[in-house]
Amino acid sequence: ASDVYKRQLQVFVSSRHCQRQTQKEVNLQKRKMAKHNILGKAGEEYAAEYLKQEGYTIRHCNWRCGKKELDIVAESENELIVVEVKTRSSTDFGNPEEAITDRKIRNIVSSTDAYLRKFCLDLPVRFDIITIVGSEEHFDIEHIREAFFPPIW
Repeated sequence: ASDVYKRQLQVFVSSRHCQRQTQKEVNLQKRKMAKHNILGKAGEEYAAEYLKQEGYTIRHCNWRCGKKELDIVAESENELIVVEVKTRSSTDFGNPEEAITDRKIRNIVSSTDAYLRKFCLDLPVRFDIITIVGSEEHFDIEHIREAFFPPIW
């Protein structure tokens, strides 16, 4: 059974839509990224570290499958936690969580459904938001638990 699992994992990792990047590819991508994208990436990494320190198990960061994307998928106490991370250098133009629109919520819920199906999971799901304000030298973090519920279409 272990060999079958390893083979399935290799197939998944090599799939066209859900591919892991090497550290060299990540570094090259960072050099090509705009400043705000670099800040966002740093914020997501900081959020993942924060969640680990809080006792969460990180399942995936930046999980993608086709056009579907989830910032952080974590697990804690038999619950799947989907975290949307919003990073800003300041609050001059509003709080980071204000950037999460109804459309974004629908996309997150749809992506979560795809995630649950892909990994055959039967767990309750919680949707959190982590807001990060500042720079890589000093971030202020806020963890909003149960930030929203899946909308009824």
